Amino acid sequence: MKLWSSTDAAVATGGITTGEWQASGVSIDTRTLRPGDLYIALKGPNVDGHDYVRGAIQAGAAAAVVDHVPEGCAPDLCLIVPDTFKALQDLGRAARARSRAKIIAVTGSVGKTGTKDMLAAVFDPQCLTHASQKSYNNHWGVPLTLASMPLDTEVGIFEIGMNHAGELRPLSKMVRPDIAIITTVEAVHVEYFPEGERGIAAAKAEIFEGMDSAGHAFLNKNNKWFEYLSEKAKEKDVEVIPFSCPSLESGLLRVTPDQTSVTADILGKTAVEIMLPVSGAHHASNALPVLMSVALLGYDLSKALRALEGWTPRDGRGKRERVDMGGGQPPVILIDESYNASPVAMRAAFAALGRLTPEGQGRRIAVLGDMAELGVNAAAYHADLAPDLQMAGVDKVYTAGPLMKHLYDRIPAEQRGLHTDTPPELCESLRADVCPGDIVLVKGSRGGAEKPKMQVIVDVVKRLCEK
Repeated sequence: MKLWSSTDAAVATGGITTGEWQASGVSIDTRTLRPGDLYIALKGPNVDGHDYVRGAIQAGAAAAVVDHVPEGCAPDLCLIVPDTFKALQDLGRAARARSRAKIIAVTGSVGKTGTKDMLAAVFDPQCLTHASQKSYNNHWGVPLTLASMPLDTEVGIFEIGMNHAGELRPLSKMVRPDIAIITTVEAVHVEYFPEGERGIAAAKAEIFEGMDSAGHAFLNKNNKWFEYLSEKAKEKDVEVIPFSCPSLESGLLRVTPDQTSVTADILGKTAVEIMLPVSGAHHASNALPVLMSVALLGYDLSKALRALEGWTPRDGRGKRERVDMGGGQPPVILIDESYNASPVAMRAAFAALGRLTPEGQGRRIAVLGDMAELGVNAAAYHADLAPDLQMAGVDKVYTAGPLMKHLYDRIPAEQRGLHTDTPPELCESLRADVCPGDIVLVKGSRGGAEKPKMQVIVDVVKRLCEK
């Protein structure tokens, strides 16, 4: 598949190339580069992509976008530009300008990746779909996803994130969504918002900046910032379409240990029963704008419902795994929530854990790492989780990090497992303590690391069968 010819890429970026080549993809990382990709040599604070251009070409890259020809590289396989990051943005804008796809953008304090994955799951069987990989939702991930979008894409799905005011606006103007979904606004990244949640809501409303009067905004009516966001959307002449997940008390929402079902109207016309093979009201809430997007764009709602029946969260975002302990013993159930954390997401994870019943003599165990970017009230945000752990019937709590010490000190002595400064220090105690039948929840913030800090705990639980 031709994604970028040498001529197209040169026109889009204003760059210069002496060769003729065609690229079938775009990459900024030689570790994930595929043969035929156009490699873009980005410069970071610690790494210069130009050092890897030769390796990229040897690995099969069609060409490389560079600001100079690195030593040992063929000039005819280089597209020379003044600034490689700007070239990535230029390719993204050019891909959006030439595309006839309907574009859906997802933002929100929590639930962005899950909603984006649900959207991909329901549209992929029905049309040519292009979606953000992993959580490519930032200043480089969004243009990379755009630049990688095939010309014949019919529905493009983009996750757009931020942790400072002003970050979402340029990304929205680049993506130019036809549909914007704001999952919810909560106290996440509050460290960078002196106004608190109001500042976060204002930053999320920046997603409307790239929309026009033909656009639609799906907003969560159950969120306290619904009216504020609605006004911001209307200022841009964007049509507001609310969604609202029924309460458990209504009988329309049913949450069991293994699944969630909800009966709801889609765009006020079609009453459907949504079945999800995961536990949690937040999943049902995220599914509503997904199905509304299907209906609004004229695709088959029944096919979308069937697709959701097979959807499951990805690694680090609530995925469950059975760890076989051998000898006919009950397995350990691992709930991998290691990718990131916030107060609202912690509480949702505890509630899901509380709905599960351990086998045999098993226990509910929570292994928790610090939540990042919570500002001056971070200690209180952590300590205030104690009642939720009690309500969920969690038997033992392990914590890691200076902020989680405030939670550890708040919970009863009989609930305490161990507190350490870092997650790796918990490993030996966990390895010795976890027994057949236990259900182990692992959750914490990434904290800017390349991999989630709590991933080391996940790896230990997965290897329990070896002890």
